[in-house]
Amino acid sequence: MEKLSIIKIGGNIIEDENALNNFLHLFSKIKGKKLLVHGGGKKASQMSTKLGITSKMTNGRRITDAETLEVITMVYGGLVNKNIVAKLQSLNTNCIGLSGADGNCILSSKRPVKEVDYGFVGDVKNVNNQAIEVLINHDFTPVFCAITHDGNGQLLNTNADTITSQIAIGMSKNYETSIYYCFELNGVLEDINDKNSVIKHINAASYKNLLNEGIIADGMLPKLENCFDALKNGVHAVFMGNTTILTKENENFTKITL
Repeated sequence: MEKLSIIKIGGNIIEDENALNNFLHLFSKIKGKKLLVHGGGKKASQMSTKLGITSKMTNGRRITDAETLEVITMVYGGLVNKNIVAKLQSLNTNCIGLSGADGNCILSSKRPVKEVDYGFVGDVKNVNNQAIEVLINHDFTPVFCAITHDGNGQLLNTNADTITSQIAIGMSKNYETSIYYCFELNGVLEDINDKNSVIKHINAASYKNLLNEGIIADGMLPKLENCFDALKNGVHAVFMGNTTILTKENENFTKITL
């Protein structure tokens, strides 16, 4: 089965011009079929402030009201996405910038109101792997921002890690898919204060132990949950670390398997 690399970049890389340029250079060198997913939450918060809109957060998650959705659409789907696309074109990577609405690629439903009303936030229902495959097979590299749609004309802010894992699951019907979560850390750390304390391999059994010991907590929890969900649903492997995991030189990262 042909391989497909699915890479997600974190917000701290997007924020840092040099880090972003270095990442995109590495991404452009990846051989074979590939796909990129990005967010842009910090830039959206900055733009909201400029426009006099207060960003509302709860438990680290953004509340997306109608005004905030407009800002997110402008920043994710416009400013960040097209900047990345233009930079990759200059690196001879013929990519195409997309939201989940384009080509009906990612369909979501609005998150139901329980303890918190998250507003216009989407939970992924379906990935149109056939539409994405058409692009890949015609030598386009898809670059997805963290926006999906509900099929009834409504755009929805959607977690970029989740989009990454759901695309990988959808594409695993046709490819051997691997996910690379690139962020500012070297991987999943045993000691959050020691950047070199990378846990190099996590499987389902060791994950339970790490949870019980409280080593994996806070923001790393939803990331790892997405990883194991992907692995249980057809994804080959998941890697987490800084951008150099895209090279063969780096051995200091976390690999996650079942």
